[in-house]
Amino acid sequence: MDKSITAESIIEYWYSDSVKSKWFNSTIEFDKALKEKYEETWKEALRGEYISWSESAEGCLALVIILDQFPLNMFRGELQSFSSEAVAVKISKKAIERGFDKEIDNKKLSFLYMPLMHSENLDDQNLAVKLFEQANLMENARFAKHHREIIEKFGRFPHRNKILQRESSKAEIDYLNSEGAFTG
Repeated sequence: MDKSITAESIIEYWYSDSVKSKWFNSTIEFDKALKEKYEETWKEALRGEYISWSESAEGCLALVIILDQFPLNMFRGELQSFSSEAVAVKISKKAIERGFDKEIDNKKLSFLYMPLMHSENLDDQNLAVKLFEQANLMENARFAKHHREIIEKFGRFPHRNKILQRESSKAEIDYLNSEGAFTG
């Protein structure tokens, strides 16, 4: 375990101006650099080596970023991109149950709730919408509602089917071929 990796260093990195600009507009170069810098940290977090971080608001936020956001970039288009999602959901819910979300600045809070929006569980989706609305994060709430509509309709995210080696239904194929399809 790299002792220079702390919850604070993860949060500082993720919320830096250079990284913020890549959150929803990533590049191949950024994904590669993130993987080189943090793949081992992600593996360590997945093995539970940073579990003590889950005892604080800041630690939970850092763990969620590592386990939910980092793999989406590091393994874009690969099966591994969703492999730590369930752990991120558990940490997010633990943080919410403990009231840690009330300790996190609203400008950073959306990433604590994000695993719920990424979940293919409808209860998680409903919770995501509720939490984003309660925090007055209306842009996030709009996206959360859209994600929830997809889960309500299909029970999963059809754009993940190929990556997860799932058979797509005719309705999912039609949706994915439509102009309004969400592709990740």
